[in-house]
Amino acid sequence: MALYHCTLTLHDNVFFATREMGILYETEKYLHNWGLSFAFFAIHYIPQPYRLQGELAQKPTYLDASAEQNLLHLNKAGIYVFPAQPINWSYQINTFKAAQVGYYGKSKQFGDKGAEKNYPINYGRAKELAVGSQYRTYIIAPETINIPRWIRLGKWASKIKIEAVKIPEQIMQTKSGDYTCLHPLNPLDLPSSTRILLYNRIVMPPVSLVSQAQLSGEYLVTKKDDFQDYKSTLTAQQYQLLPEEIYLPTGIFYGAGNVVTTA
Repeated sequence: MALYHCTLTLHDNVFFATREMGILYETEKYLHNWGLSFAFFAIHYIPQPYRLQGELAQKPTYLDASAEQNLLHLNKAGIYVFPAQPINWSYQINTFKAAQVGYYGKSKQFGDKGAEKNYPINYGRAKELAVGSQYRTYIIAPETINIPRWIRLGKWASKIKIEAVKIPEQIMQTKSGDYTCLHPLNPLDLPSSTRILLYNRIVMPPVSLVSQAQLSGEYLVTKKDDFQDYKSTLTAQQYQLLPEEIYLPTGIFYGAGNVVTTA
């Protein structure tokens, strides 16, 4: 198994409705690892049968082993994608309005009889992650994995550029005890041997993430001097994007802390 550091650069606005407040649809600044996992590896590792009929037709899921499109396929392949942490980001708010047509429904004016709200129901504002925003994530995968150069993510299938750097195994070491992980984590994917002591909660569907968590258990950490020596061999841009140190829990896989034990 190998650890890859991936930098994600948005080439389109990315939108997914994390919170819906009236006519404002807001996108969280973190990228959920379950959505990222499908974006990275849906084609080669997660079956995507095309059919329009039948009980399983077009029915996505996450940890349901009875469904065809689930993340447990990645457990079997030894692949895990962490949530993405924003490095630098900005937002763009766009107003949208879907046209009303005669065969769909009669348009209603503000305050008109039958108008239950004081604004048209087909009007809203989408708060989107803007072009140029950059993110960091980690992937645990086999040595021979082919990480895509481009992925598409979000409601608009937005285009994102991926730059992956393999972290040499000799500069990583395994330790046990209390530690702080600055990278966001999915608590349902943490092994039962890891305890979360303190954390910030990132509320977003389908399951909330945690950030800046203090944990107890076994973890991977970079050897500080060796890691700095390794970074000095990279390009100036790669050097700037890599963190000072890496702390990540070991034994992590999809549904590890829940009911799934297929890894």
